[in-house]
Amino acid sequence: MAVEIGEILDGKVTGITNFGAFVELPDKSTGMVHISEVSNTYIKDIHEKLSENQEVKVKVIDINEKGKIALSIKKALPAEETPAPKKTYGDKPKRNQPPVWTGTPKNEPENMSFEDMLARFKTKSDERMSDLKKNTAAKRGTSTPRRGGNQRG
Repeated sequence: MAVEIGEILDGKVTGITNFGAFVELPDKSTGMVHISEVSNTYIKDIHEKLSENQEVKVKVIDINEKGKIALSIKKALPAEETPAPKKTYGDKPKRNQPPVWTGTPKNEPENMSFEDMLARFKTKSDERMSDLKKNTAAKRGTSTPRRGGNQRG
């Protein structure tokens, strides 16, 4: 019986290397589980998860033209046993960055026309720019921002 892509089989670990483990399948063929296919979490040392002669459940994920069989332990796990991937830094706004706008603010009516929304945006934008210019001028110690480069007289 030849193995087919997508099959989930029981196998036995016959050898371990730095990059993965070799698994003997029921038909006496051997496939390899790359270290990235052992677990959903990072594995520094494969010996932390696998040992020789250990019985494992594997999924056949590829068979190349030379007949080499690629296996996965993590893809053979049932959905409820597969741990959810960890959240990454992309899930939260980075420090000092405004949150991403996701829709109409709660205090604004949803039936505003595009022109009304644009006018409101322009007004708020002008107010913010004015505040920014005032703050910049205050930090420089001047009442109005200077135009141009060095002006010596």
